Amino acid sequence: MAGLFPAIYVLPGCGHVDARVKPGHDDEKQSPSHENRLMDSITSAGAVAGQPDTPDPRPPRVWKFWGTTLWGLFIFAAMFLGQLAVIIYFVLRQGGSFDVAEAIRVVGGGVTISLSVILGLPAVLAATWVAIRPTRISFADYLALRWTSWRNFFIGLAALAILVGGWDLLSRALGREVTPGFMGEVLKSAQADGALWLLVIAFTVAAPMWEEIFARGFLYRGWSESRLGVAGAIFLSSLAWTALHLQYDWFFFGEVFTIGLLLGYLRHRTNSTWLTIVLHGINNLAATIQTFWLAG
Repeated sequence: MAGLFPAIYVLPGCGHVDARVKPGHDDEKQSPSHENRLMDSITSAGAVAGQPDTPDPRPPRVWKFWGTTLWGLFIFAAMFLGQLAVIIYFVLRQGGSFDVAEAIRVVGGGVTISLSVILGLPAVLAATWVAIRPTRISFADYLALRWTSWRNFFIGLAALAILVGGWDLLSRALGREVTPGFMGEVLKSAQADGALWLLVIAFTVAAPMWEEIFARGFLYRGWSESRLGVAGAIFLSSLAWTALHLQYDWFFFGEVFTIGLLLGYLRHRTNSTWLTIVLHGINNLAATIQTFWLAG
């Protein structure tokens, strides 16, 4: 490997010419015992340098099916509590008597939803770090947090555009709304509160990061190295990711699931979760712009 050099050992007496040796005295007249001692020193140094390290009693390992499933529930619980903390805070801020109707309005408001989604990111990161630490594999390596080629990026972007475009055409053909109705209400609420920028950050940055780290990062990694294999891991992680979107109806459930299958396949082909994070963010940004445009 370029840049790595073997250790150089400097032995006492090597490279030094004894001034007391008279001219005409060559190496053959040196003492055999001195030569033997020199060779023994070189041999001993070589043995020490080549001595193998003691094997690590706890080698790195990846969580398999049940380990990934149980730790996945732990990460989901952390995410849920992180988001719930924001909702509880805004409900308690009302003060006075508890009004159910007002509480529902606050919970469904753009600011509350934005902050709850954003707070889900540190909660998922912390819980995932706890889950990965016993494996003795670095956080970035376990989750495949590495970039891929721009060629893979543009191929993935084109595939995502075709898939989402196909669902939009199907939605129009069935006489359905292209975007979920509640999304328009959330955008209007955030805009009224002057927090539209906060909602955009939540939907296009925070949500794609923690959802991909959870689904395509942690769940896929462990399940793909279990008996499920790659295909089973892509399917099951996409199903788990779809289950996070309980606010959608059956039609948008189908769209989310197929997007999950595509992102899972790209995760497998490129070994890059950063790619799926970026594509997820672009998709959410396009959906946000489309919803804002249609909502007027």
